[in-house]
Amino acid sequence: MRLRATEAEIIQVRSPIDDEVVFERPAAHEWEVQAALDKAKTAQTKWAALPLEERLEYLAQFTNAMVNKTEEIARELTVMMGRPISYTPGEMRGFAERARKMIELAPRALASLEVGEGRRVDRTPQGVVFVVAAWNYPYLIAVNTVVPALAAGNAVLLKHSSQTMACAERFAQAFQEVGLPEGVFQVLHLTHQATEQLVASGGCDVVSFTGSVEGGRAIHRAAAGTLTPTGLELGGKDPAYVRDDADLEFAAENLADGAFFNSGQSCCGIERIYVHHSRFDEFVDLLVGHAYKLKLGNPLEPETTLGPLVRAKAADFVRAQLKQAEEMGAQALLKRGLGEGTYLPPEILIDVHHGMAVMTEETFGPVVGVMPVESDEEAVLLMNDSRFGLTASVWTEDLHRADRLARKIQAGTVFANRCDYLDPSLAWTGVKDSGRGCTLSLVGYEQLTKPKSFHLRKVPR
Repeated sequence: MRLRATEAEIIQVRSPIDDEVVFERPAAHEWEVQAALDKAKTAQTKWAALPLEERLEYLAQFTNAMVNKTEEIARELTVMMGRPISYTPGEMRGFAERARKMIELAPRALASLEVGEGRRVDRTPQGVVFVVAAWNYPYLIAVNTVVPALAAGNAVLLKHSSQTMACAERFAQAFQEVGLPEGVFQVLHLTHQATEQLVASGGCDVVSFTGSVEGGRAIHRAAAGTLTPTGLELGGKDPAYVRDDADLEFAAENLADGAFFNSGQSCCGIERIYVHHSRFDEFVDLLVGHAYKLKLGNPLEPETTLGPLVRAKAADFVRAQLKQAEEMGAQALLKRGLGEGTYLPPEILIDVHHGMAVMTEETFGPVVGVMPVESDEEAVLLMNDSRFGLTASVWTEDLHRADRLARKIQAGTVFANRCDYLDPSLAWTGVKDSGRGCTLSLVGYEQLTKPKSFHLRKVPR
């Protein structure tokens, strides 16, 4: 199927720092999208024919090329999406960790499964993988699929968020620098409509999307009838439970970071905390103390620890949740106001309940509700009372108890005594409205490959 023409337009990146246009590109025309798809299909066959060791060497050199530009990438990232400059270099450290782990795992993940004489199952590439990446961790999100997809012998088309288009071009520049064969990796700057048209065309063999639930549904609808596999990493309303035996100082420090880092704009950030009633007041006091240390301001200033939200509309959404919660009886503890434009101070709410949107719907901002519970059982019940299920965390000295609770919690990942972290050795996945499919780990290679069985029988004599 050929793609329908789309109206050309300029896509602009406006910095949340001052609303200035800092980057712009024309949206790809219909013929450019089709040409990229045709080129990818041609290049993929030759790329897959290369020995795995050669593909992995390209990827190792690409990773080094990206890391070598950490300083300029970090500043560019701060300007595009507002994370403080003191933190953005950390994204490239995470990028390198994930890329190198997926390169390390590739020989095992792609090895043939020998099941007997003349019989085996190979993992073969799907073909062309279309990656649609989000803005909030633009390098980390994209690398989760780009590196293993290429390692497995696929070609990749990367469409990045309109907020972080420059990140996609950084990928392309690094691949060009290391001499990746033409057509194996390409960048497309697309409108939402053109993105859906590409998915609906059935021209791609796998679609990997990270973004909102609404965006995931749009991709799912577009793929309907094409039989194209889709991986969807969507939203979260991630809970934490602080048991009565927890190290409260440790828990408060780490949960404050989990709730407020990146201004709360993390799909696996902490958005609700349940605390055993016997330790509630003590924990809340400690959490407030850590939150008061945050400095909201211009993210290009090194002393800033809390930057703006990505758009004024996003900040207004969080303000509306806060106002509704307070109207319903919630008590705000930090009382630093509602800020202006994209700048929103952090807030901690108590006297909250699940009748409030701030405790049930994704916030994606620097706000967390804290609620006392009477028992482990009540905590699990409330943690599961959500349409989301990305991550959850339990804070306790008893890891055996944490393991038993984790088995009951409906989430793709359950942590004990940590949060808001992706270990690339573990499968990154969600349940319920948090999505479907998986990236990272050995398991992450499965949706990027397809099994092919061989039964080579000797002629009986």
